[in-house]
Amino acid sequence: MKEVKTKSGTKTKARLRRRNIEGLSPYSKPALRSEAFARALNDAKSCIDDRDRLQTLFNEAARKAAAVPRDSFKEYWPYLQTMLRLVRAHHREEYGQVTPDSLLWIIAALNYLVDPFDLIPDKTPFLGFIDDAAVVEFVVDRTRQTLDDFMTWETGPR
Repeated sequence: MKEVKTKSGTKTKARLRRRNIEGLSPYSKPALRSEAFARALNDAKSCIDDRDRLQTLFNEAARKAAAVPRDSFKEYWPYLQTMLRLVRAHHREEYGQVTPDSLLWIIAALNYLVDPFDLIPDKTPFLGFIDDAAVVEFVVDRTRQTLDDFMTWETGPR
């Protein structure tokens, strides 16, 4: 790290370190640091063991996913669909091989998707789903192995 001499050299170093940490942090995207994402994660914690709320969330998220433009999600679109199928299979007790941590992140992503008052309101033309896609991308990256295992389970013999 390059040192810059100022009256208060420690402030400069601290600022540089903080910037470096934020650049490496998976929470560096504004949507992931937003109050809406914190709310989605909290809601996921209370919803994870509540079958009725989980069913309601699945229904709302499936409806919303059918209405959003796919191009916002790019290559993560199939994974969003997989998240929906995994939550449905888990709810129906057909698939129990998902870890509680992965399930929590997936439910949080779906909560964020259905929240109309997230970081960028969904009604904002051209931009409304960029934050939703960023959250889905983050959660896919965190839970990719779980989602891939689920897709393998789906296509295998039962």
